[in-house]
Amino acid sequence: MDDFHKTRRLPPYVFEQVNRLKAKARAAGADIIDMGMGNPDLPTPQHIVDKLVETVQDPRTHRYSASKGIPGLRKAQAGYYERRFGVKLNPDTQIVATLGSKEGFANMAQAITAPGDVVLVPNPSYPIHAFGFLMAGGSLRSIPATPGPELFEALERAVVHSIPKPIAIILCFPANPTASVADLDFYRDVVAFARKHGIYVLSDLAYAEIYFGDVPPPSILQVEGSMDIAVEFTSLSKTFSMPGWRMGFAVGNERLISALARVKSYLDYGAFTPIQVAAATALNGSDECIRETREIYKKRRDVLIDSFGRAGWDIPAPEASMFAWAPIPDQFKHLGSLEFSKLLIEKADVAVAPGIGFGEHGEGFVRIGLVENEQRIRQAARGIRKLFDEAGNNSEELSESGA
Repeated sequence: MDDFHKTRRLPPYVFEQVNRLKAKARAAGADIIDMGMGNPDLPTPQHIVDKLVETVQDPRTHRYSASKGIPGLRKAQAGYYERRFGVKLNPDTQIVATLGSKEGFANMAQAITAPGDVVLVPNPSYPIHAFGFLMAGGSLRSIPATPGPELFEALERAVVHSIPKPIAIILCFPANPTASVADLDFYRDVVAFARKHGIYVLSDLAYAEIYFGDVPPPSILQVEGSMDIAVEFTSLSKTFSMPGWRMGFAVGNERLISALARVKSYLDYGAFTPIQVAAATALNGSDECIRETREIYKKRRDVLIDSFGRAGWDIPAPEASMFAWAPIPDQFKHLGSLEFSKLLIEKADVAVAPGIGFGEHGEGFVRIGLVENEQRIRQAARGIRKLFDEAGNNSEELSESGA
């Protein structure tokens, strides 16, 4: 049976191949250390859970909620932006609560994309950044996933050679999957470019609070003039370890926010009200739980870099995000990222995400999530060391045999 029009535009889901192999190994009794999905394993802070439990006891909260988010939640997000970034937002016209940032991106694409519209998307990138626009009928043009001169050269070429002119630029810093970071000077240049050419900017800031240095990642909305062209997406999934709660936000340019709110009004009634109330509690509360979460990820990062390095796999230390973007070791590069990921499951009991799943320029890398505790990360390193040693021995045997 032929695929439907929209699903026909979607490539095979690369991660599903890894997921099937992972499930098969577990069914056979293997203890798979799963570092493939960016699925936080830390518990949601207790005060947030307590607020959910308290609120759900009130039967009035069991009714339909507000699609764009209850007023208290939107005010809480505005308060967060003012404290964290010094950015003032109007909760009524510049903020929409979303069912996670992923849903927000997908519905923004539906709201603003006409068939054939060109969107500039990083490659490699988080899949929804690209495929949300493909499903909406748009066309993609790749740009580099790291900030620098090459990215702006690609933007300039895109404006000159794309027909029609691009409608939007997608950014994600700290980046998923590459863990790259950007500073305010970069955002100033992006805003100047976008305003000059009349292009919107959609910025994914889901990892704003997961950073390991002294300088917090900035928001593009800190740049003067950014409200003319930019919307930013954030999520409570990583910041407050609330992935299954599906709570995120889109904030910024009023025209774009209005378009997103209008589309959502036809599609959903918003998140369950007790979840929204608990999310407001998270945003209005102390930053202590955020600092604790950040420190846990930092320790895991350090253990990963040290233990994998001792096992023979040198991985650049990420400055932010909950991921390491790891080049495939030289002796396995010929396999490609998908086959290497399969090999890690079969021979080392470790699951990672193949770079090819994030775009063709992700080939040669795998993404490793900091979603296992320090003991499990060291256990993963031991399995990898064993695999590397076996591969080295096999290589020596082939060499001695003249093969």
